[in-house]
Amino acid sequence: MFHEGPNAGVATDDACAIYTDGGARGNPGPAAAGGVIVGPDGAVVAELSQYLGVATNNVAEYRALILTLERALEAGFRRAILYMDSELVVRQLGGAYKVKDEKLLTLHAQARRLLRRFDDVSIHHVRREKNKHADALVNAAIDAHLTDRLME
Repeated sequence: MFHEGPNAGVATDDACAIYTDGGARGNPGPAAAGGVIVGPDGAVVAELSQYLGVATNNVAEYRALILTLERALEAGFRRAILYMDSELVVRQLGGAYKVKDEKLLTLHAQARRLLRRFDDVSIHHVRREKNKHADALVNAAIDAHLTDRLME
């Protein structure tokens, strides 16, 4: 878990829950980013997915986080609880792991800039089973792209 912002760790009823996932079939391979934003009332505010082309799993994980954080900020949320199944990304954001991969340095910096725009953020690593909705969006985006390519 990682906390960011001036009121980090303060529980509020105006926080959104953000679930993000990124995946690639092959590493690297066809990749996509997915995210779900759930409002304080438990209703889904947004479902996001984006086909990324050929990328690694870790690039896709960061791109999913960035995509979903941007949308949460656009929706006016300033408090968020994030759930990701990428232990690497969670630990890199929390400072426990250094970012060594050149491709991830820019994405890591972009994610940190977005996180600082929130008043309160906590990031939690969860098992894949707890992140099924975002995972389904990733797989749907990859499947849609691969199906479109087959039909060409």
